[in-house]
Amino acid sequence: MAVDKRAARLGALALVSVVLLGAVGARLWFLQTVKRDALQEQVRISARREQVLIPERGRIYDVAGRILADNRRVLTVTIDRAVIRRKDNRTALFTRLSGILNVPVDTMEARWKDGRYSNFLPLPVAEDVPEDVVVQIQSRSEDFPGVRGEEDWERVYPYAPLASHVIGYMGLILKEQAEEYLDKGYLNNEIIGQFGVEKSMEDVLHGKWGKVVYEVDSANRVVREVSRVEPVPGKDVQLTIDMKIQQYAERVLETELRNSRQTDDIKLMAKNTKIKDPETGELVWKYAGERWYLDADGVQYLPYPAPAGSLVIENYRTGQIVAMASYPTFDNRWFNVGLTGEKFKQLFPVPAKDDPNKADKSILVNRAIQGQYNLGSTFKPFVAYAAMDVGVIEATDIFEDRGSFKLNIDKSVCDTGVRCEYFNALGPFGKPSQYGDVDVESALAVSSDSFFYHIGELMHEKTADHNLLGDELRKFGFGADTGIDLPFEFDGRIPTAALKKDLIARGVLLKGESPNLLLGDNVQLSIGQGLLAASPLQLANAYSTLANGGFLNRPHIILAIYQGGVPDGYPGYADLTRGTLITSYDKPEIIHQIDANPEHVLPIIKGLTRVVTGPGTYFPETYEHQTTGQSLFRGWDWDAIPIVGKTGTAQGFQSKPWFDSSVWGSFNTDPASPYTVVAYLEKAGYGSKAAAPVAKCVFREALSPTGYAALPDVQLSDPLDTASILPAPSNLLPDDSCLPKVSTGVTIRD
Repeated sequence: MAVDKRAARLGALALVSVVLLGAVGARLWFLQTVKRDALQEQVRISARREQVLIPERGRIYDVAGRILADNRRVLTVTIDRAVIRRKDNRTALFTRLSGILNVPVDTMEARWKDGRYSNFLPLPVAEDVPEDVVVQIQSRSEDFPGVRGEEDWERVYPYAPLASHVIGYMGLILKEQAEEYLDKGYLNNEIIGQFGVEKSMEDVLHGKWGKVVYEVDSANRVVREVSRVEPVPGKDVQLTIDMKIQQYAERVLETELRNSRQTDDIKLMAKNTKIKDPETGELVWKYAGERWYLDADGVQYLPYPAPAGSLVIENYRTGQIVAMASYPTFDNRWFNVGLTGEKFKQLFPVPAKDDPNKADKSILVNRAIQGQYNLGSTFKPFVAYAAMDVGVIEATDIFEDRGSFKLNIDKSVCDTGVRCEYFNALGPFGKPSQYGDVDVESALAVSSDSFFYHIGELMHEKTADHNLLGDELRKFGFGADTGIDLPFEFDGRIPTAALKKDLIARGVLLKGESPNLLLGDNVQLSIGQGLLAASPLQLANAYSTLANGGFLNRPHIILAIYQGGVPDGYPGYADLTRGTLITSYDKPEIIHQIDANPEHVLPIIKGLTRVVTGPGTYFPETYEHQTTGQSLFRGWDWDAIPIVGKTGTAQGFQSKPWFDSSVWGSFNTDPASPYTVVAYLEKAGYGSKAAAPVAKCVFREALSPTGYAALPDVQLSDPLDTASILPAPSNLLPDDSCLPKVSTGVTIRD
């Protein structure tokens, strides 16, 4: 008889059902009682959204309180990312927004894919949106879900493009910067300083982030604000720059570069060649330094390129930079208008790698601190000091300058092709100048190369490692960055064996070059040529050290830091008397002090004085060699503006004269006007013809009390035409009568 097992199976099933129902019931009881509070908090958190509040950036002022960098409150349209994660939803919403915002769908899609915009924050799709447009969007929330208008800040530069290289500009965090700034707490899509003071003072200007927490419903609409921590504005920064002088410096620099490109007192031609005068048709002699360059087709006019330059004005007592001009320049407002790649290439063209003039075309370079230059004869005062300081010469030692200097090298070595004789610069008859008996003072006055070649040899032979000259020159700050509060400063170069090995390894020097520091290296260094490289700021700081009694100060461009939110004065100005001063940098910061022995310094100062006032030297006795600045400064009221200085002509590529750069270093010996002025005009010819006139104008028109009072004030900029952005306009002197009119004829090279 078969046993009916259905009852047993039904019983087992019932038991399992009871157990499962019991487990479910127990779980429900656990969730509704024991875990109730924790689950409720989780639901509450999931219904919240956090938004970081960007602080208002600190302002930047000049020494008189002019507002050089300010902020403007703008509205930015953002979209909650949760709403547009699906492609279909994103395309539909972007399409609806495109018409009202006048932003292409492709542009919004590109932002969605751009890794610089945080995945945890709303996506910004348009900045500086008119308020009525934001109101229209938010009033139609059913058509624009998750779209909001957020308050933000836009950087403005009221006096742009003046001082753009100093002030700098803003930009999105670059990929190579992301790790550094994210570690500091920055957002991926935050705007930061990328150049100038905006970059170097980023930590001070930025401020501290705030945060607001919203409660949202299931449709991601804001229900209420839960909490808010207001951002802390950044601190304000005051510069040592005086914009009246800065404006003049930029104008006189650009004007003289233009004049140098038009001058007719130009190039070296075939020595002592007879050619046909283009006006009379007669055969006449033409010498080095005169008007015409002879080519296969006859006489050809060949102007200097004069593509670029810089000008530095420093208070030599404090190290404060009063003005710093670099040309060519740019408008820092360009970076606030969303330049397209095509427009960026138009404004900042990238020259071809094999373009020999590519360095001339670099705009985003502050040549005052990033220029890597030979200094020519402006370097000689420091070589003279070095020689006297270590005792290889005395100030009164006489050297007979016959136009050249032969190194103390065995003739058999010279016969192998090693250069053993060095010549002075060409004189008025196409031959090396001869200055006769010279000491330190007169050698500086007439710029005797042979005198300094002699020093280079003596210094080279003084020590076994041959580094004595370089070590002495480092006392004036050469070979190291100055420490100025600006980014990307070039640290300079003083030749050593280790440096030569590095340059050979990097392909800067040919592989066949000797890796040792040779006599020729120090001889070239002694006249500011060869492997030497320095910036105009380093040269200015070295002249300041001579001027102030031997104190090598750290040059600085920051004068003070104020608590953020200094109230405005009249338009374009801030009333700094109502601000809260946090830190002042009005005292000099001394790096070190050289031994300013009067027996060493005074002959140098006297030589630099004679550069301006004369007299020169006589050799032979019937022929006077004028000093290198004597003609330019003829009639100068030295008692009223007692300046001293040194010209320099830094030889360029292949020693072609049209590659020579014009240099001038100088300072005022009046303690009431403690200013150093250095000008460097690239490929602009003799130091006395381009750089020295610039400095002469600066001392007379900007740094004298009457000149400063007559300077035009700085005007607020006209609005930038964002529809047609063009390269920075010319910024020339309204009246360039202070600059001498260049005449044809024989000139003195240095």
